[in-house]
Amino acid sequence: MTVPRRVRICTDSGCIVTELGLRLQSGTQENLSLKLLIQPRDGVQPLLNAIKGARKSIDILIFRLDWKELEDALKAASRKGIAVRALIAHTNRGGESKLRSLEMRFLEAGVTVARTADDLIRYHGKMMIVDQRTLYLLSFNYLHIDIEHSRGFGIVTRNARAVQDALKLFEADTNRQEYKPNAASSLVVSPVNARDKLAAFIDKARKQLLIYDPKVADRQMLGIISERAKAGVDVRLIGSIVSRNSSLKVAPLASMRLHTRTIIRDGRAAFIGSQSLRQPELDLRREVGITVVDSKIVSELVSTFEKDWDATGFDEIEAVVTSDEEPKTDAAKALAKEMSPLVNAVKQAVRKAVSKAGADALDGDELKSTLKNVVKKATKEAVQELSEAAEEV
Repeated sequence: MTVPRRVRICTDSGCIVTELGLRLQSGTQENLSLKLLIQPRDGVQPLLNAIKGARKSIDILIFRLDWKELEDALKAASRKGIAVRALIAHTNRGGESKLRSLEMRFLEAGVTVARTADDLIRYHGKMMIVDQRTLYLLSFNYLHIDIEHSRGFGIVTRNARAVQDALKLFEADTNRQEYKPNAASSLVVSPVNARDKLAAFIDKARKQLLIYDPKVADRQMLGIISERAKAGVDVRLIGSIVSRNSSLKVAPLASMRLHTRTIIRDGRAAFIGSQSLRQPELDLRREVGITVVDSKIVSELVSTFEKDWDATGFDEIEAVVTSDEEPKTDAAKALAKEMSPLVNAVKQAVRKAVSKAGADALDGDELKSTLKNVVKKATKEAVQELSEAAEEV
């Protein structure tokens, strides 16, 4: 349908008011400037498409990267003349040699590389800005385990203020200068404004707080969450908390590994980012998140949370703990939670091996030997990924 719009046009000789007919597709209400990525549902393809579709520039903040296709796409973009800048964390536990090797490979491909300063204990943010127009603010790293086997979210936005604020942060950290956020910014940046922004965000809940967080431990945040629960707010947390006397509803994610940090408030607003509600991540590290108010995005997040919550079997967990049976130890629970992506990785590796060799070609000793090697390799890679990623929790 055609929607008339009155427009005032001014020239040196004066101004006139006219109507322009804007053609709109009937029933289309999607906010094209804001999209939600859900992992592992969406996979790596949206990021690859963004890199391959860049026309002028790509600015990317990297804490961890092991996805070869992403690395190759960034290097290919640089070789095509796209201005690619990679700001790489100065350290991550057990992976410094990989970071330095990545820097060298990027430099050889013409990528402009900078290393974060060492003034904060960790630079843990994950974001990418394409053509200085589109911001990808992610809760997941550029890792197979994060994208294929973990719950993660990302926000893709063309909101001019959010993009400019992200560029300002990228420039400040690249040049090792102080970052001064815009007071009205939707970005949540540790240690600059995260504590105040997240405290205010949580405190505004009136009906519901749905939280994904591997470990909530900050006393102030726990206090605000508990007060909201006492006020009648439906508070549920997928992850864990450090509290001896908490009556909050908390359950571990059962269907996959938990990596995202996300808070959904009253079905209307959401926070997605890299910072858990822990003192180091709020006050001592560079973490980056964003708040969004969009009915479609928030509805998708709520739907995903409810499915994940149902999968936790919270009612059954309560029944086990309150019965005469001995509850599982914390160590056993943690191990069980982390084994899920490992098992999935092994299954996928076996399927690929059988598909490549052909079912008829694999029999007897050959089948046994092939599967043994595949399982051994997949298990080694999965355990290594789990070990490197465990520090973020």
